[in-house]
Amino acid sequence: MGLTQDLGTRVELLSMDPHFHDITIALYRQDHEGRPEYLVHSYSEREGARERVEYIRKAIKILGQLEQAGNWLYFSCGAAHQAAARRAFLEACKLQPTAALEPRPLSAVDKRSGRTITVTSLGTGRYQLSADGPEDAKSARVEGATAGLEKLAETAPVEGAQDQVAFSCGHSHDALVALLLPRALNVRAILREEESAGARGMLVAPSQQK
Repeated sequence: MGLTQDLGTRVELLSMDPHFHDITIALYRQDHEGRPEYLVHSYSEREGARERVEYIRKAIKILGQLEQAGNWLYFSCGAAHQAAARRAFLEACKLQPTAALEPRPLSAVDKRSGRTITVTSLGTGRYQLSADGPEDAKSARVEGATAGLEKLAETAPVEGAQDQVAFSCGHSHDALVALLLPRALNVRAILREEESAGARGMLVAPSQQK
């Protein structure tokens, strides 16, 4: 009989990993000496499960720009950024086990408009979004992407600047913003898919849903 462990609060659950024998993998949170930290864990005893968990942990660390202490991950600023950590976990779980891991660029193509949305760091955790192409409807797409980042990363709007967001911790998180940007361009569809999956008891990454 397998033993359960006190892993803290579960942040997210991937009920069936499509890239590794449909095992269940979850992300947990504990606060260690006041610092929020995250653990990727699976109770599966299948051969290779530990390596799969390690790959996902490494992917979160690199793609989300987190630090590591033992098996636990945390943001260097010391803030929880739980919504962003959850999203980084889901994005990591979508990757093939052989996929190369490197930070994403701070730009992404908006499929709806064909524009390239670019994010520029202004320092102290503040970011400005811009788009190429004609002026017509440009501001609407930029504001939409800005709202998407606010939802996925729990960034705060900047008063008087509808094309900017800021992390309340006051620290830069370039890799994390780059990871979330493509999803922020269509955040409503992402959230609808996750809600539908949750209702079915299948909290899987949107790209894996049929």
